Amino acid sequence: MDDEAQHFGEGEPFTLGLEEELFIVDPADGRLRNAGADVLEQLGELERGEVKSELHRSQIELITGICATVDEAVAELCDLRAAVLATGVGLIASGTHPTAVEGDSVFTDKPRYERIHDWLGDAGATPVCALHIHVGMPDAATAIRVFNGLRRHLPLLEALAANSPFRHGRDTRLASARELTLRSWPRAGVPRAMADFDDFVRSTARLTRVAEVPDYTFHWWKLRPHPRLGTVEIRALDTQLSPQHTAALVAAVHALAGYEAGAEPIEGPPAEILDEASFRAGRAGVEATLPDDEDRMRPVAELLEEMVARVRPAARELRCAAQLDGLAALLREGGGAGIQRGACGDGDFRSLLEALVARARDSAQRCPG
Repeated sequence: MDDEAQHFGEGEPFTLGLEEELFIVDPADGRLRNAGADVLEQLGELERGEVKSELHRSQIELITGICATVDEAVAELCDLRAAVLATGVGLIASGTHPTAVEGDSVFTDKPRYERIHDWLGDAGATPVCALHIHVGMPDAATAIRVFNGLRRHLPLLEALAANSPFRHGRDTRLASARELTLRSWPRAGVPRAMADFDDFVRSTARLTRVAEVPDYTFHWWKLRPHPRLGTVEIRALDTQLSPQHTAALVAAVHALAGYEAGAEPIEGPPAEILDEASFRAGRAGVEATLPDDEDRMRPVAELLEEMVARVRPAARELRCAAQLDGLAALLREGGGAGIQRGACGDGDFRSLLEALVARARDSAQRCPG
């Protein structure tokens, strides 16, 4: 990794950047459309942020600029959603499309994505959509400190963010079918804790060589330092149904990053425990029981209450305390998976798709803040 590719500390610390992947659908019935290129061609000039293609032509990615607060970042996502909707397509914000089957979606015709398709084979046949959260780091040492600290919080965040109970026209009996899908991808779990930044550089270079990939951006970890952007990035969360849910989860990550930057380091769980906890989070969502720091199995609600109390001072400093409190409402609503199952009832996928399209349309106009 070249020194010139490291950009920690070049901007204001603890700024935010969001990436939101969405499904492009027919606005009338919610069926998947391979219209990514058409959307990009029709988009007008954007005031802020970017809209890019994704691995599948049925997806679009919204990318904010560098933002100072959660409200600013989520408002920018809402504006970008509105710009995409103005091209005449519909959108669905879910970790998986509920009814699309393999073959409905085709890969985007770009060298990077063609290469990924070649590597993944059928493992990449089902498109999935995620919310990625970047938090700017003041220096490389803090980035590793925050990375190590965030590892143990990933299962709780994944449980809260679970928003993909349906896949291929059936209930998967999981809260996040996206989690199940990504388990077939290489380099898509959680790397071990790092001793320091040099340890990260060495291990990343070694894995890049063995995987025969161009660089570390082809390491699709759930959590990673991102030296090129000067951030720590969480990639483990399903795309969210509403801006309110997005704001609550971004606030949690923002506050946790601020807290872990100054907290006494705690040894995180070994890889096998973290992997099991992530599976439990994806299986049951907000209804899951997860291991705490002493491997006691406890409900998500209890772990969330303790986490919020611990990071509230950091949330106040980062101006996201009100958004952090939105996690309680997300929990009461059953998370995205619970809301989707409620809309689907006894297998009424038509009603579910209509509800998801309407939610994405309304979200562009009803942004928190």
